[in-house]
Amino acid sequence: MNRREMREQIFKMLFRVEFHDESEIPEQFELSMVESVNASKEKQKYIEDKCEDIVAKLAEIDGIINQAAQGWKTTRMAKVDLTLIRLATYEIKFEEDIPTGVAINEAVELAKKYGSDDSAAFINGVLAKIV
Repeated sequence: MNRREMREQIFKMLFRVEFHDESEIPEQFELSMVESVNASKEKQKYIEDKCEDIVAKLAEIDGIINQAAQGWKTTRMAKVDLTLIRLATYEIKFEEDIPTGVAINEAVELAKKYGSDDSAAFINGVLAKIV
């Protein structure tokens, strides 16, 4: 499993957060890990740890997003778009080993796969304001 596939797994796990109570998140993470059977134990741990760290920082990440996204609040954004923006914002602000351009490009590519026709442009625009 390469970094792109791991990022996609992280996206899928984070997406589940939007639809479940906080008490259900560990179970949802475990169910999501079933999809990453091809990943080594080390990579599975990386995915889970990163998701937990992002969830722990959601209030801070959402604050950054709300400040940058003029006219849009996280409560109004499409869930796929919001999840991808959160993931990229985390990578930009808290991951020193991931270049900003890579974080933005990966979010845009995942938006093309999972989002609406306008998702890629919207995500790119919000992330450009965050940087």
